Amino acid sequence: MSSSPEVPHLDNRHRNTLRQIFEHPVSHNIEWHAVTSLLEAIGTVTVHHDGKVTVTVGPERAIFDPPVGKDIDAQMVVDLRRMLASAGYAPS
Repeated sequence: MSSSPEVPHLDNRHRNTLRQIFEHPVSHNIEWHAVTSLLEAIGTVTVHHDGKVTVTVGPERAIFDPPVGKDIDAQMVVDLRRMLASAGYAPS
C-alpha cells in the first residue's frame, strides 16, 4: 500500500486493518472480521462448506482456516503480509 490516495476504494477501516497487518512487531489484536472485510474490498473471498476460506487478491491465492477466537494469530499475519505484498499492497 503506497498511500491512501492510491487505494481510494479502501475506507478508513480497511486502511487501518492493512496498516495493522504490516506493523512491527506483529499486532495480536487484528480481528478476523476486519481482515475478511479488507480482503473482500480488494479481492474475492469464498467460504467453503468445511469452514476454510479461499482468498484471491490479484494473482495471489491462499486458503485460510478462520481463527477459533475473534483475532488472527501471528502466522496468519505473516501469510497475509506475503500475499498482500505480492499483490502490491505493502507499504512503500
